[in-house]
Amino acid sequence: MSKPYSEQDLSDIFDRNLNWRRRELSDLKAAAKAADDASKAVFMRAIVAMSYAHWEGYVRECAIRYFEYLAIRKRRYSDLERQIYVNSFLVRLESLYQSRVSVEARCKLVNDILSSTDGTFRYVHPSLIDTKSNLNTDVIKEICLVCSVDSSHFESKRVFLDQFLLKRRNAIAHGEQEFVDESEIDEFISDVLGLMQQFRTLLENKIYQKHYAAVPLL
Repeated sequence: MSKPYSEQDLSDIFDRNLNWRRRELSDLKAAAKAADDASKAVFMRAIVAMSYAHWEGYVRECAIRYFEYLAIRKRRYSDLERQIYVNSFLVRLESLYQSRVSVEARCKLVNDILSSTDGTFRYVHPSLIDTKSNLNTDVIKEICLVCSVDSSHFESKRVFLDQFLLKRRNAIAHGEQEFVDESEIDEFISDVLGLMQQFRTLLENKIYQKHYAAVPLL
């Protein structure tokens, strides 16, 4: 698996990952349109399930590779935007919240927060980019927060994302007879790909504009 050593490497990784997903959805759409009446409904259900799978998979892959690119830079937290430093303590805070820990452990966490800015960013904990197998509007907004990118586009697409994509996919996952009507298929796939492209663009722009830095680099 190639690593994003440069901005172009990261962009190429995003491209390759999106292209095979786009091809697969295009092939499914073509098969659905060519299918006989008995098979058409099966393909329509498959399109819903696969569209969601690609949406979830692409967001996770892009976020992982974005943070991998930053980790390769081996920059100090003090040289990076504040959210990256905040991310490094979120998992420990969650563990603290869920368990009864000593005053000593709580003091250690506070002291670590106050004194660790000279540390080097090496990775983001996987739980922070967990799609929860239910990548709805609220979950993508959380991932956007961890990546420190604007989530307003996804909020504006809440109805499509939560109702037309997630609700249908969940119904199919639970064995219900749900599908996309043939008249919707072109717009449905286009909207899913649009969501994927938007998340990629947010991260890619941030890399090229170097907005991950505490002070944008020239």
